[in-house]
Amino acid sequence: MRQPRSGRQFLQIPGPSNLPDQVQRALAQPLIDHRGPEFADLVIGIVERLKRVFGTEADLVLFPSSCTGAWEAALVNTLSPGDLVIGFEQGHFATAWHQLAQRLGLRVEVIAGDARVPPDADQLRERLVADADHAIKAVLLVHNETSTGVCVDVATIRAAIDDASHPAVLLVDAISSLASTNYEHDAWGVDVTIAASQKGLMLPPGLSFNAISAKALAASTSAGLPRSYWDWAPHREVALTGWFPYTPPTSLLKGLHESLNLLFDEGLPNAFDRHRRHGAITRAAVAGWDLETYCRDESAASATVTAVLFPDDVDAEQLRTFMLDEFDLVLGVGLGPLRGRVIRIGHLGGLNDLTLMGTLTGLELGLRTLGFAVPGGVEAAIERALALGPVPAS
Repeated sequence: MRQPRSGRQFLQIPGPSNLPDQVQRALAQPLIDHRGPEFADLVIGIVERLKRVFGTEADLVLFPSSCTGAWEAALVNTLSPGDLVIGFEQGHFATAWHQLAQRLGLRVEVIAGDARVPPDADQLRERLVADADHAIKAVLLVHNETSTGVCVDVATIRAAIDDASHPAVLLVDAISSLASTNYEHDAWGVDVTIAASQKGLMLPPGLSFNAISAKALAASTSAGLPRSYWDWAPHREVALTGWFPYTPPTSLLKGLHESLNLLFDEGLPNAFDRHRRHGAITRAAVAGWDLETYCRDESAASATVTAVLFPDDVDAEQLRTFMLDEFDLVLGVGLGPLRGRVIRIGHLGGLNDLTLMGTLTGLELGLRTLGFAVPGGVEAAIERALALGPVPAS
């Protein structure tokens, strides 16, 4: 058993993210009647503001669940048994979503590619053009693949579907990008956007979301996969009445109200700028250590998570464990085939420059303690921060 330590633990995984003090206090408030007028007003106000974060005027439903539930909800409300869906080789979470689809009785086709760069929209366009009978019913896309640190231009994928004149619905996982990166459900032509509470919304796990286009809503009327808990129909009334079809997570919703206060007080554009800034500072440190980011395309580098790739003769998981045991620094584990190859630094949610610099200093201290010749990463991060100028004021 690990011995108790003085000082704070640096939790810098890409979610659950650190909780701001204001959110912690909101979560600790006394419970209220979830069938009463105070709670109804709270929920109606939350949905109205949350739609602005999603960039939508469409329906938005809330589920008491982790993000896996929102994945399932997007599938079962739009598809029928045996339907063919197509996705991309993006990383661990894309693969997990594909496997969930298969367990639900869907057929999944994966476009092979290099997970270190964004998916090739031209490959998708060619495949959809070849699908003259429109057997493909949905395209599954992860906006920001948390395991690799690669972010995708959703609009290019939508354009590929439109160029092929294909009716497939576009389902997008925005779990590790929403509220930290600009997202435009309506403008980008997304049919279902999937997100959850424990990332940019700065909450514990337990709330998930589907934003639903008119096209997806129409598909739900004929979708044949079994659904009950995940059925959109009863949830669509929540935005109007504040009345959930079953007991809602009342404390999490109190916390969400406060996290939205923080986001809008800062200003969404400022929050997005702050995350881009922290991504750039982190990548400067990685370059200063003479290491690689797993993402090969700088223009697609995530604003919320950086996967640091280590040489083949280095066990990244042993390094990560050492950081935890010796310095109480918690970094993200490599997932799937990247276990032992990468360490993931989360830089999302309630984060400032000093917290990030503490994380980067801790990692450099650990690497140097283990004998790695990596001085210069923190200095490079500081220089990048100075070059970027002060954090935007709210």
